[in-house]
Amino acid sequence: MREAEALFRRVAGRPLPLSFYVDFALANYREPEKQKPLAAAIADYVAAKRHEHEQDLLSISQFSRIVRDLKRLQRHFPDASVAELTVQKLVTYFEHGRPALKTYNNRRGIVSTFLKFAFLRGWIAENPIAKVPQHRIRRRRGMAATLSAAQAHELMEHMEDYEGGRWVPYFALCLFAGIRPSVPDGEITKLKPEAVDLDAGVISVSAEVSKVREPRKVVIQPNLAAWLRTYPLERFPLAITNFYRRRARIGKEFVLTHDVMRHSFISMFVAKFRSIGEAAIQAGNSEGIIRRHYLDLKSAQEAEDYWSIFPKRATPQATPLEVLPAPAFLCARQAKSAA
Repeated sequence: MREAEALFRRVAGRPLPLSFYVDFALANYREPEKQKPLAAAIADYVAAKRHEHEQDLLSISQFSRIVRDLKRLQRHFPDASVAELTVQKLVTYFEHGRPALKTYNNRRGIVSTFLKFAFLRGWIAENPIAKVPQHRIRRRRGMAATLSAAQAHELMEHMEDYEGGRWVPYFALCLFAGIRPSVPDGEITKLKPEAVDLDAGVISVSAEVSKVREPRKVVIQPNLAAWLRTYPLERFPLAITNFYRRRARIGKEFVLTHDVMRHSFISMFVAKFRSIGEAAIQAGNSEGIIRRHYLDLKSAQEAEDYWSIFPKRATPQATPLEVLPAPAFLCARQAKSAA
């Protein structure tokens, strides 16, 4: 009787009677099949994602991110069941530590896919993520972090004298071919020497090597050809003992933030050739990304200086950048400009 009286007071002033709300709950509410502990649910989900990775359906970087984020979720709710993750608890977790809006959205995205997995297995009766707000982020152009031509020149000059030039092919391929530089699981660590064809002037990045699982071909610019002929991959292989730690030391010395060398390649390519489409094809990005982050980021003169960085120990032929083995439409454009 006391409970009934309390419920009548709770619906007082609402447009519909108590019986409506009771009927609605009976028709729509489903008890979870069982109270699945959060730790056990995460273990099952990670096992499923590991299987996807083993089937080559999920990259190692994506898998690592999922594992890392869900470990954080488990630490935040050490004794909870999946059904106890309410909207308010999730919002509090996503906002923990006053993260940037993008970080908040990334956390929400990982937990969203996990909760969909839990819902399909009957561990929760309703997926609360639908009621968790997602931040809208205004995209800004031209914000990619890059190196200047002078900084790139200083880096490559230093690398020629560092450990007998042992690292030159790695940095040359990242700076002048836009190969994703992440270690230990980036494109650069999976690229095989036979994929670099100096005679044809092309680097073939296979789907197995590409981060986005799509093959692409990168035109070898004259200065990159000179670097790779002076420091051939047969004598200077990319695989180096204790690669990650040693690369981190070099990165700290030259302030090489994540993907800054790749960003430099794309921005200098766009500045030189003024072709968003070709930059997207060779870099493995969408045209929208290129336009948003790399267009007009560098001047034509700085791009000319960048593509004129040659090894000091070699005597390369003075091949003008304009006659590089570029795609046909670039050659046609250059011929039109000359006319």
